[in-house]
Amino acid sequence: METAPRPLPSALATALAFGSSGAVLVLEIVALRLVGPYVGVTLQVSSSVIGVALAAIAYGAWLGGRLADRFDPRALLAPALILGAIGTAVTLPLVRWGGELLRGGAAPAVLMLAALAVFLPALVLSTIAPMVVKLQLGDLRKAGTVVGRLSSIGTLGAITATLVTGFVFVAALPSSVIVLSLAVLLAVSGLALGWWLRASRLPGSPRTRAALVAVGLVGAGLGAASPTPCDAETAYHCAAVVEDPERPTGRTLMLNSARHSYVDLDDPLHLEFEYVQWIAAVADVLKSPDSPVDALHLGGGGFTVPNYLRATRPGSRQYVLELDGGLVTLDREKLGLTTGDDLQVEVGDARVGLAGRPTASYDLVVGDAFGHLVVPWHLATREMAADVARVLRPAGVYAQNVIDYPPNRFIKAEIATVAAAFPHVALIAPPDALAGGTGSNFVIVASRDPLPLDAVRTRLTEVKNPVKLLSGAELDEFVGDAEVLTDDYAPVDQLLAG
Repeated sequence: METAPRPLPSALATALAFGSSGAVLVLEIVALRLVGPYVGVTLQVSSSVIGVALAAIAYGAWLGGRLADRFDPRALLAPALILGAIGTAVTLPLVRWGGELLRGGAAPAVLMLAALAVFLPALVLSTIAPMVVKLQLGDLRKAGTVVGRLSSIGTLGAITATLVTGFVFVAALPSSVIVLSLAVLLAVSGLALGWWLRASRLPGSPRTRAALVAVGLVGAGLGAASPTPCDAETAYHCAAVVEDPERPTGRTLMLNSARHSYVDLDDPLHLEFEYVQWIAAVADVLKSPDSPVDALHLGGGGFTVPNYLRATRPGSRQYVLELDGGLVTLDREKLGLTTGDDLQVEVGDARVGLAGRPTASYDLVVGDAFGHLVVPWHLATREMAADVARVLRPAGVYAQNVIDYPPNRFIKAEIATVAAAFPHVALIAPPDALAGGTGSNFVIVASRDPLPLDAVRTRLTEVKNPVKLLSGAELDEFVGDAEVLTDDYAPVDQLLAG
């Protein structure tokens, strides 16, 4: 008769179930930060990371159960922790060098990079839970209680890790520090457990064990030394400021590999990006020239438009809602941002901040908030547009920047959505983009009073490249029967995917 393995102490079993599940969720959340600079932060990227992590958990649980039935699980727990540490350590170099090869947003590249970021360590760590369950099943009459208790503990570990990582670790530490610290914690835990169980043996020959340890050490070293594309890793972005080789005072703000803003440190009137020129054209025809305006900005980025208004309309009062406080700090340090009574910044979600702004208090609202290349869905709905209309004065104008690609499904839906809240709407875009030939920025212009279309057209003739201003029947024909986006239904990512 085969002798069942001795049960683990209840406290140790609890710690292993809690810790191993928690470690997997730390890796999953940090993986989103690691892959973002190379493939962006979109719904597809998030879905890929979550799906790969769940696949690793599923295969790991299956493998752990098989191993627990074939071998004494007590001899496998310490090696699993140490192998998990090695897999965690090599994640950084795999993602950072692999990311350069897989850069872009193609689905295969996204899935491959997600697998490099999380699959191996998550699979190994997920083998621990079934081993612990096997060791605690000394009495089959209590199998349901044991399995239920350890399952709940593992879930609590995952929840705790999710909340602590999202609210504390990511805000306080770079991703590389989180990953390497987790690798060290897993390695120390594995060695300590092996010593306590007197089973601290990695599988294979001494040469194999030495090679695995060397891989872990080399992986940790490469991870610490591997190049990072970030000047600053904020709570939401991998941010970098790149000098313009053709303009000594020009700086490009990169967020998660995308060119987000351009700032000339000495000349706020220099507007490099075309869509910013279009927004400036709209702003220039508000009121009389040089008179101050009250402006609200949904998204700060590099603060290019606020600085332009500050220079062209002295005395203006501006309020910027920017989600990323770390980005505001970077703007101050590297892009010359200065704030004061005339330019105030509130760190927080634009939708939430907008709800707190006074009614009929602004002449201009600029919508330029993005998650990578996508307008966050909750900023693209009819309810959001209605709240923008609320804070605008009757003759005030809403200028919203949108990015879309052929066949232009999202921009058409967004125009229909804005038109549900504003009676007067127009669109600024390049002719090629309107014809569906290329991806582009689009700027939606809306107001409750008739728009100064002739003045805007005249001002747009001064921009560098040809651009069209659509309104009336011409705009209606472009939009067609596009559906209005609402808080209940706003498939922004899917519309962009074509």
